[in-house]
Amino acid sequence: MAKLTKKQKSLAEKLDNEKLYGVEEALKTLRDLKSAKFDETVEVAMNLGVDPRHADQMVRGMVSLPSGTGKDVKVAVFARGDNAEKALAAGADKVGAEDLMEDMQNGNLDYDRVIATPDMMGVVGRLGKVLGPKGLMPNPKLGTVTPNVEQAIKDAKGGQVEFRVEKLGIIHSGIGKLSFSDDALKANFDAFVDAIVKAKPSGAKGKYVKKVTVTSSMGPGLKIDLAEVEGA
Repeated sequence: MAKLTKKQKSLAEKLDNEKLYGVEEALKTLRDLKSAKFDETVEVAMNLGVDPRHADQMVRGMVSLPSGTGKDVKVAVFARGDNAEKALAAGADKVGAEDLMEDMQNGNLDYDRVIATPDMMGVVGRLGKVLGPKGLMPNPKLGTVTPNVEQAIKDAKGGQVEFRVEKLGIIHSGIGKLSFSDDALKANFDAFVDAIVKAKPSGAKGKYVKKVTVTSSMGPGLKIDLAEVEGA
């Protein structure tokens, strides 16, 4: 971590690990403590009262962040013919069929999103062991298996992020960069948290949102006051 200035050091020393922050206050604190020379990613982590080992307690979906992610999203598309041409025109980074499958089997998996037209699932299905562990397997429920590849590419590049709860009931995602304005980050925070609250599964019992934390790439984790989180 880069060396903290005197001002940052005194701020860091004053941080109370148990303090509950308002969203704007937390974002301002992360910005005041910024020490890295690169534009840090702001992340939200949510501890949920679910056990994802049970199918009726799984939390997974997509959410469009209104201010975008600030990240260059790399998209691969499985398509042929007209759809392949449409995908290239829409800005896909790589488009193919069996050739793309072989490329991925050889370990070329530097993508943030993999999209496929329905007729390509016979080819894509053979990549389950390769794409599955990386969370890249196209899925109709997530809109990544679709005849409308142009819209799926636009969504992926325009700020749509996937969320999926992990084993311990934690869900996390980047929601933008520290260089974003407070309003832009707050809009993304609200959209992300709202999507998780709305995705509450039927099997969730008791308190659903237990804890919300925001952090930056090199910054501390700051706990958000749940009174600011609707539906928590």
